[in-house]
Amino acid sequence: MADVNKIVLAYSGGLDTSVILKWLKETYNCPVIAFAADVGQQEDWDAVRKKGMETGAEKVVISDLKEVFVKDYVFPAFRANAIYEGSYLLGTSLARPIIAKEQVRVAEEEGADAVSHGATGKGNDQVRFELTYLALNPSLTIIAPWRFWNLNSRTKLMAYAKEHGIPVPVTKENPYSCDENLLHISFEGGILEDPWQEPEKAMFKLTKDPEDAPDKPTYIEIEFKQGTPVAIDGETLSPADLLTQLNTLGGENGIGRLDMVENRFVGMKSRGVYETPGGTILRAAHRDLETITMDREVMKLRDSLVPQYSQLIYNGFWFSPEMDLLQKTMDESQKTVNGVVRLKLYKGNCIPVGRKSDNSLYQESFATFEEDEVYTQSDAEGFIRLNALRLTMQALQKKK
Repeated sequence: MADVNKIVLAYSGGLDTSVILKWLKETYNCPVIAFAADVGQQEDWDAVRKKGMETGAEKVVISDLKEVFVKDYVFPAFRANAIYEGSYLLGTSLARPIIAKEQVRVAEEEGADAVSHGATGKGNDQVRFELTYLALNPSLTIIAPWRFWNLNSRTKLMAYAKEHGIPVPVTKENPYSCDENLLHISFEGGILEDPWQEPEKAMFKLTKDPEDAPDKPTYIEIEFKQGTPVAIDGETLSPADLLTQLNTLGGENGIGRLDMVENRFVGMKSRGVYETPGGTILRAAHRDLETITMDREVMKLRDSLVPQYSQLIYNGFWFSPEMDLLQKTMDESQKTVNGVVRLKLYKGNCIPVGRKSDNSLYQESFATFEEDEVYTQSDAEGFIRLNALRLTMQALQKKK
């Protein structure tokens, strides 16, 4: 065991981190500070603080990170249209770097020389946490109990918790591993480990079943400035309040459910079910506004970078030089993405039905099917022949 004097544990109050808190105290015989990050999950923070102290923490630190999370992590990713493997809007991936960054800050403030987390040795979160620790303060000792302790199953964790009088939330009736923040909630484990099994209707928390959503559509308007959402239906809102309102609207209309099998960074495939109501609406609106405000070739170049950008987030490289370069590139492309998008929300669907912008590149006088005075249609013949020149050369060669 490493020789450490004080540990800051990323603590949620759930089964894993509650057991880890007690285990760290017993194993390292030093003070442990339980650090919890409020990134928008529905949590009884007084209960978390009480449980942490009763489980043996020297102190419980709870940081309200909601506004910073949305402003500096979610919105930058959405300006880049980040999406992993064509479906996942990176809800967990985006929350990890801000949590780990704040954990490092708390460690420095409290004079701790070690940090710990509850991520398993099979998942992505261990990489995301530790890459952030190492990028921001490599002098800190990192303790990842799942990689070397003998409590390597839920059954053993439950037994340890019972032995030490630690109340736990995981039961046979609620077997899922969940991660929640202002952007999404994810579900893994339980029956979801069989990719053929449909998720239970009662599992979902943020969204109505589309079948049960209202029969009447909801119309909303979202305003963007340089690719960043700033208002809903003309009302300017803070980043966290804006996303919260979209979550409510999306959830009521059954928007944002995703069931996928993804490729983890460590190499295995994993089945996850996600609810991202507000984020799903935002991405649809943002991409739609870009269709009238972004140059075609700029869009092609930006879109070619989205998979790499998204993979950097998923793999935990938020605080890397390549990520910094890509974010600046993405933001440069957003300078003209200003305007308003009108959307129709209906039974799981988010449909853009109108868009307007002072930076619009769409000109009705050019695009019209009616008579116009700005476009000479006969010019198209030369355009087509020049573009077909290489095809013509190939055809002539084949005839020889």
